[in-house]
Amino acid sequence: MEKALPSVAQMVAESGVPQRIGLFTLLREDVRCVFQRDPAARSTFEVLTTYPGVHAILLQRLAHRLWRTGLRYPARWLSWFARLLTNIDIHPGATIGRRFFIDHGACVVIGETAEIGNDVTLYHGVTLGGTTWNRGKRHPTLGDGVVIGAGAKILGAITLGDNVRVGANSVVVKDVPAHRTVVGIPAKIVLRTEEADADNIYGINLDHHLIPDPVGRAIACLMERIEVLEGQLRKHGDAVEGQCRTCEADDLCGTEVARKLRKE
Repeated sequence: MEKALPSVAQMVAESGVPQRIGLFTLLREDVRCVFQRDPAARSTFEVLTTYPGVHAILLQRLAHRLWRTGLRYPARWLSWFARLLTNIDIHPGATIGRRFFIDHGACVVIGETAEIGNDVTLYHGVTLGGTTWNRGKRHPTLGDGVVIGAGAKILGAITLGDNVRVGANSVVVKDVPAHRTVVGIPAKIVLRTEEADADNIYGINLDHHLIPDPVGRAIACLMERIEVLEGQLRKHGDAVEGQCRTCEADDLCGTEVARKLRKE
């Protein structure tokens, strides 16, 4: 049985790294990390003036400081202004680690009790949402180096371990151990990688689109099994070559078409 994954706060405490980092240090790292993960970035001025994801995280860090000091309404107002400006909704109560990057930025939603580790990358349309109206922890916790593809939904007080990759449009509703790739609705683990991509000097694997096709694999296994069973039936004279009892015609037979595709 896999051990429960620690929260971001626990990981920070155990690492001995101070939890309070200078605001300007965080903002500088947020801008610099853009050049590591977006080849379209050309200059710091361009990033500061044209990247909505950067604008959203800069304003959220300011709002989060206000939230922690008890200035809840100014924090919420600043969060509303950031949403109006960037179309990204991040609650000021969300805890966000260092070098956080939202690529393209549109329609990202991050809830109040979400906890995000260091070097996390989100694409457009991602939701870190809750599944209950009860107060308390109700939003996801993301470890370090997590990459979440466009349109993915991470729902509930679940934990995604370090270096987890979530395929586009997936819906994750259960904990995911570290170094896994998940895809589907609901999301299933389809790949396990214990080491970062050696070709990436930054140690962050953004190839979240390079994932297996579990549905195609299952269909291929079924077709292979059907072919074996049909072979056994033919030995006993109970089946006709190239036909199935459902289609009853060679030109429409799904089994025959699938067999031809496999040969090609």
